[in-house]
Amino acid sequence: MNKKIRSFYILVSTFLIAILHVPVAFAKSATGTKLFFHPPADSTKTMVASPVPVLKSVYDSLHLNLKGLSQQAFEYAKQGFQKLVGEGRLLNDSIITIADFSQPSYKKRLFIIDLKNYKVLFNTLVAHGRNTGREWAHYFSNQNESYKSSPGFYITRETYDGKNGFSLKLEGMERGINDNAYERGIVMHGADYVSSAYVNAQGYIGRSQGCPAIPVNMSRPVINTIKNGTCLFIYHPSYVSRSPVLD
Repeated sequence: MNKKIRSFYILVSTFLIAILHVPVAFAKSATGTKLFFHPPADSTKTMVASPVPVLKSVYDSLHLNLKGLSQQAFEYAKQGFQKLVGEGRLLNDSIITIADFSQPSYKKRLFIIDLKNYKVLFNTLVAHGRNTGREWAHYFSNQNESYKSSPGFYITRETYDGKNGFSLKLEGMERGINDNAYERGIVMHGADYVSSAYVNAQGYIGRSQGCPAIPVNMSRPVINTIKNGTCLFIYHPSYVSRSPVLD
C-alpha cells in the first residue's frame, strides 16, 4: 500500500514540476535564449545626437555682403592668401586687404580684415587708374606710364614719404599682370580726390596714375596697419582666369 502511495506521489510531483516549467519554456522560445530583450549595440546609432555647431565663415560672421564686398572677391582673396601663406611669402598671416574693383569707385570698396580675430579693421574708398575707367574699372595694364591699375595679388613692402606724402610700396606677385608694379612706382598713398565730397560733386571719386589711392585722413593708419609683408588683393572678374596665383 505504501508503495502505491509513494508511486502516486512521485507521479503527481513530476506532473506539477512539468506544469511549472511551461511558461519559462515559452518565454525562452519567444526571445531566443534570453528572458529579457536588449537592443543590439548598433541600434544606438539611430539615436539623434546633439547637433555639432557649424562655424560660420569670416565672410558670414562679419556680414561682408552687407558692407558691399562680393563673396566671389572674398573667396578668391582667401584662396590666394592661403597659397602665399603656404609658400612662406607673408610676414603677417593674419591681415588681408581686398580692393574690390568689381564695385564702382563711389562705394567703400577697400576692406582690411583681420582673419584670425574676425574683425574688419578698415572699410573705405579706394581709387583706380585714370585710364582704367571712370566710376567703374574696365581696363588694366602692367606697363609703365599706362596710368592703369593692375589687378591681382601684392605683398606690401616698406613705407616712405614722397610727393604724395606717407606712402607704401607694393610688390606684384603675378607675372605679366602686376609684377612691374614696384618698378612702375605703384604704391598706396593718400589723395584728396578720394573723398565723399568728390562723390557728392560728380558721382564718383577721382582717379590715380594707377595707384590704389585712399583718403588722406586714412592713409597713415591704414598704411601702418598693412605695411611690411601683408597681402593686398585687387579683384576684378576679368583677371581671374589669367592669374598664376589662382591657377
